[in-house]
Amino acid sequence: MISVAIDGPAGAGKSTLARKAAAELGFIYVDTGALYRTVGLKFSKMGANTDLNCDIPSVLADTTVDIRFVDGEQRVFLDGVDVSEEIRTPVASMMASAVSAKGEVRAFLLEMQRKLARENNVLMDGRDIGTVVLPNATVKIFLTASAEERARRRYDELINKGMTVTFKEVYDDMVQRDYNDSHREIAPLKQADDAVLADTTGLEPQESLELILNIVKERI
Repeated sequence: MISVAIDGPAGAGKSTLARKAAAELGFIYVDTGALYRTVGLKFSKMGANTDLNCDIPSVLADTTVDIRFVDGEQRVFLDGVDVSEEIRTPVASMMASAVSAKGEVRAFLLEMQRKLARENNVLMDGRDIGTVVLPNATVKIFLTASAEERARRRYDELINKGMTVTFKEVYDDMVQRDYNDSHREIAPLKQADDAVLADTTGLEPQESLELILNIVKERI
């Protein structure tokens, strides 16, 4: 099986580009960030804050996360309920960053991700796919862009969805997530030694997609 690992900071366009690239290649797309957002949403619904002031093992023991593919699109279910839209809020973003720093949560989701890669040609994106989840991936890419550009993209996305946010709020959230993700003790965000750097600052969406596809095709 062929596996493509795409890592990078929040707002780099990983999910959008990975989904389109997977469709072009005929691979299954796995949005691992959605899994962490889903677990974060569960803790939020339990009344926990970003300090996760609760019994983590007990919450996980009562949590079911499923990935289902509907018309080729990944949908994520929390305890049987489709939360694919609900997990895209700023609150879910911060909770995702919080839970992803916990070893119990990472272990909870790790085997699910590896099983998908063993059984399918996959394009998987996240923070530690090339370094931890799929260290032997066929192709590894570290996708990034400047913090300002990533914040602008996320701001435009949220506004288009009808959410009320300011650019400063989105930018501050982006900078904080960058710090949290790169400084966490367990599986911090970093470029794998054998990953190809893909900086999309200043590129149009189609140009970014072509960059990713060219890197993948050159290596498989």
